[in-house]
Amino acid sequence: MSNPENETRSDRWRVVYNAKFTLSFCLLSLGMLLVNMITGGIWNNLFSLSPNLSVLGAYRLISYIFCHANVQHLISNFLFLLLLGPILEEKYGAKNLAIMTAVTAVFTGFVNAVFFNDSIIGASGIVFMFIVLSSIVNVKQKEIPLTFIFIVLIYIGGELFNGFDNDNISQFGHVLGGFCGGVLGFLFNKKGN
Repeated sequence: MSNPENETRSDRWRVVYNAKFTLSFCLLSLGMLLVNMITGGIWNNLFSLSPNLSVLGAYRLISYIFCHANVQHLISNFLFLLLLGPILEEKYGAKNLAIMTAVTAVFTGFVNAVFFNDSIIGASGIVFMFIVLSSIVNVKQKEIPLTFIFIVLIYIGGELFNGFDNDNISQFGHVLGGFCGGVLGFLFNKKGN
Protein backbone atom coordinates (compact mmCIF):
# COMPACT_ATOMS: atom_id res chain seq x y z
CA MET A 1 0.00 0.00 0.00
CA SER A 2 1.39 3.37 -0.95
CA ASN A 3 1.66 6.13 1.56
CA PRO A 4 0.52 9.57 0.22
CA GLU A 5 3.26 11.22 2.23
CA ASN A 6 5.87 9.26 0.26
CA GLU A 7 4.54 10.33 -3.14
CA THR A 8 7.08 12.18 -5.19
CA ARG A 9 6.28 15.49 -6.79
CA SER A 10 6.36 13.91 -10.24
CA ASP A 11 3.33 11.77 -9.32
CA ARG A 12 1.10 14.80 -8.82
CA TRP A 13 -0.63 16.92 -11.42
CA ARG A 14 0.44 20.55 -11.54
CA VAL A 15 -0.38 23.63 -13.54
CA VAL A 16 2.53 24.95 -15.62
CA TYR A 17 3.16 28.32 -17.24
CA ASN A 18 3.74 26.54 -20.55
CA ALA A 19 3.73 29.25 -23.20
CA LYS A 20 5.59 32.07 -21.51
CA PHE A 21 5.32 34.71 -24.22
CA THR A 22 1.71 33.96 -25.13
CA LEU A 23 0.45 33.83 -21.56
CA SER A 24 2.39 36.97 -20.61
CA PHE A 25 0.99 38.78 -23.66
CA CYS A 26 -2.57 37.78 -22.74
CA LEU A 27 -2.19 38.66 -19.06
CA LEU A 28 -0.73 42.07 -19.92
CA SER A 29 -3.64 42.69 -22.32
CA LEU A 30 -6.13 41.67 -19.63
CA GLY A 31 -4.47 44.03 -17.16
CA MET A 32 -4.58 46.86 -19.68
CA LEU A 33 -8.30 46.26 -20.33
CA LEU A 34 -9.09 46.27 -16.61
CA VAL A 35 -7.17 49.52 -16.07
CA ASN A 36 -8.90 51.02 -19.11
CA MET A 37 -12.32 50.08 -17.71
CA ILE A 38 -11.42 51.58 -14.31
CA THR A 39 -10.15 54.83 -15.88
CA GLY A 40 -13.15 55.22 -18.18
CA GLY A 41 -11.15 54.83 -21.41
CA ILE A 42 -8.27 57.13 -20.52
CA TRP A 43 -5.79 54.24 -20.52
CA ASN A 44 -6.52 53.30 -24.15
CA ASN A 45 -6.14 56.97 -25.12
CA LEU A 46 -2.60 56.89 -23.70
CA PHE A 47 -1.56 53.67 -25.44
CA SER A 48 -3.59 53.38 -28.66
CA LEU A 49 -1.96 54.19 -31.98
CA SER A 50 -3.20 57.47 -33.38
CA PRO A 51 -2.57 58.60 -36.96
CA ASN A 52 -0.55 61.65 -35.85
CA LEU A 53 2.34 59.62 -34.46
CA SER A 54 5.20 61.59 -32.90
CA VAL A 55 8.68 60.62 -31.80
CA LEU A 56 7.57 60.92 -28.17
CA GLY A 57 4.67 58.60 -28.93
CA ALA A 58 6.79 55.93 -30.65
CA TYR A 59 6.01 53.50 -27.80
CA ARG A 60 2.48 53.37 -29.27
CA LEU A 61 3.85 51.33 -32.19
CA ILE A 62 3.92 48.44 -29.70
CA SER A 63 1.52 49.41 -26.91
CA TYR A 64 -1.60 49.50 -29.10
CA ILE A 65 -1.58 45.69 -29.47
CA PHE A 66 -2.23 45.33 -25.73
CA CYS A 67 -5.27 47.67 -25.75
CA HIS A 68 -8.76 46.33 -26.43
CA ALA A 69 -12.10 48.09 -26.76
CA ASN A 70 -14.05 45.72 -24.50
CA VAL A 71 -14.18 42.21 -23.06
CA GLN A 72 -15.59 40.70 -26.27
CA HIS A 73 -12.75 42.21 -28.33
CA LEU A 74 -10.21 40.78 -25.89
CA ILE A 75 -11.80 37.32 -25.76
CA SER A 76 -11.99 37.01 -29.56
CA ASN A 77 -8.24 37.66 -29.73
CA PHE A 78 -7.44 35.47 -26.70
CA LEU A 79 -9.09 32.43 -28.28
CA PHE A 80 -6.68 32.42 -31.21
CA LEU A 81 -3.63 33.54 -29.24
CA LEU A 82 -4.07 30.84 -26.59
CA LEU A 83 -4.87 28.17 -29.18
CA LEU A 84 -1.99 28.88 -31.55
CA GLY A 85 0.62 30.49 -29.28
CA PRO A 86 1.83 27.31 -27.52
CA ILE A 87 2.33 25.55 -30.88
CA LEU A 88 4.25 28.52 -32.27
CA GLU A 89 6.37 28.88 -29.14
CA GLU A 90 7.27 25.21 -29.32
CA LYS A 91 8.39 25.65 -32.94
CA TYR A 92 10.10 29.06 -32.79
CA GLY A 93 10.70 29.67 -29.08
CA ALA A 94 9.31 32.46 -26.92
CA LYS A 95 12.07 34.91 -27.87
CA ASN A 96 11.62 34.50 -31.62
CA LEU A 97 7.83 34.70 -31.33
CA ALA A 98 8.22 37.91 -29.32
CA ILE A 99 10.49 39.31 -32.05
CA MET A 100 7.97 38.37 -34.75
CA THR A 101 5.17 39.98 -32.74
CA ALA A 102 7.15 43.20 -32.25
CA VAL A 103 8.09 43.39 -35.95
CA THR A 104 4.47 42.83 -36.97
CA ALA A 105 3.17 45.43 -34.49
CA VAL A 106 5.69 48.10 -35.53
CA PHE A 107 5.31 47.45 -39.27
CA THR A 108 1.50 47.43 -39.12
CA GLY A 109 1.40 50.44 -36.80
CA PHE A 110 3.82 52.47 -38.88
CA VAL A 111 2.00 51.80 -42.16
CA ASN A 112 -1.33 52.60 -40.49
CA ALA A 113 0.02 55.88 -39.09
CA VAL A 114 1.42 56.91 -42.48
CA PHE A 115 -1.46 55.92 -44.77
CA PHE A 116 -4.64 55.98 -42.67
CA ASN A 117 -6.44 58.54 -40.52
CA ASP A 118 -7.75 56.02 -37.99
CA SER A 119 -6.50 55.13 -34.54
CA ILE A 120 -6.04 51.42 -33.93
CA ILE A 121 -6.06 49.16 -30.89
CA GLY A 122 -6.00 45.43 -30.35
CA ALA A 123 -4.03 42.31 -31.16
CA SER A 124 -6.01 41.33 -34.26
CA GLY A 125 -3.03 41.86 -36.55
CA ILE A 126 -0.98 39.64 -34.24
CA VAL A 127 -3.76 37.04 -34.33
CA PHE A 128 -3.60 37.01 -38.14
CA MET A 129 0.19 36.68 -37.94
CA PHE A 130 -0.31 33.66 -35.62
CA ILE A 131 -2.90 32.13 -37.98
CA VAL A 132 -0.71 32.38 -41.08
CA LEU A 133 2.42 31.43 -39.13
CA SER A 134 0.72 28.29 -37.80
CA SER A 135 -0.04 27.13 -41.35
CA ILE A 136 3.69 26.89 -42.12
CA VAL A 137 5.17 25.48 -38.89
CA ASN A 138 6.23 22.27 -40.61
CA VAL A 139 7.31 23.74 -43.94
CA LYS A 140 10.26 22.10 -45.64
CA GLN A 141 12.79 23.72 -47.91
CA LYS A 142 11.41 24.64 -51.35
CA GLU A 143 7.86 23.66 -50.38
CA ILE A 144 4.76 25.80 -49.97
CA PRO A 145 2.11 24.00 -47.91
CA LEU A 146 -1.37 23.89 -49.41
CA THR A 147 -2.72 24.81 -45.95
CA PHE A 148 -0.78 28.07 -46.18
CA ILE A 149 -2.41 28.86 -49.55
CA PHE A 150 -5.89 28.09 -48.19
CA ILE A 151 -5.30 30.18 -45.05
CA VAL A 152 -4.17 33.13 -47.15
CA LEU A 153 -7.13 32.80 -49.51
CA ILE A 154 -9.72 32.36 -46.76
CA TYR A 155 -8.52 34.70 -44.01
CA ILE A 156 -6.62 37.35 -45.92
CA GLY A 157 -8.92 37.23 -48.93
CA GLY A 158 -11.90 37.66 -46.64
CA GLU A 159 -10.32 40.66 -44.99
CA LEU A 160 -9.57 42.26 -48.37
CA PHE A 161 -13.19 41.61 -49.40
CA ASN A 162 -14.51 43.19 -46.17
CA GLY A 163 -11.94 45.99 -46.23
CA PHE A 164 -14.40 48.55 -47.51
CA ASP A 165 -16.95 48.04 -44.74
CA ASN A 166 -17.35 50.96 -42.36
CA ASP A 167 -17.28 48.84 -39.19
CA ASN A 168 -14.42 50.27 -37.08
CA ILE A 169 -12.36 47.13 -37.74
CA SER A 170 -8.92 47.49 -39.28
CA GLN A 171 -9.05 44.81 -41.97
CA PHE A 172 -5.88 46.41 -43.28
CA GLY A 173 -4.19 45.58 -39.96
CA HIS A 174 -5.35 41.99 -40.30
CA VAL A 175 -3.97 41.74 -43.84
CA LEU A 176 -0.62 43.20 -42.79
CA GLY A 177 -0.46 40.88 -39.78
CA GLY A 178 -1.05 37.89 -42.05
CA PHE A 179 1.53 39.18 -44.52
CA CYS A 180 4.09 39.51 -41.74
CA GLY A 181 3.24 36.00 -40.50
CA GLY A 182 3.96 34.54 -43.93
CA VAL A 183 7.19 36.46 -44.51
CA LEU A 184 8.54 35.94 -40.99
CA GLY A 185 7.52 32.28 -40.97
CA PHE A 186 9.46 31.55 -44.14
CA LEU A 187 12.43 33.64 -42.94
CA PHE A 188 12.64 31.94 -39.56
CA ASN A 189 12.17 28.50 -41.14
CA LYS A 190 14.98 29.29 -43.58
CA LYS A 191 17.28 30.07 -40.65
CA GLY A 192 16.59 26.61 -39.35
CA ASN A 193 14.65 27.74 -36.28
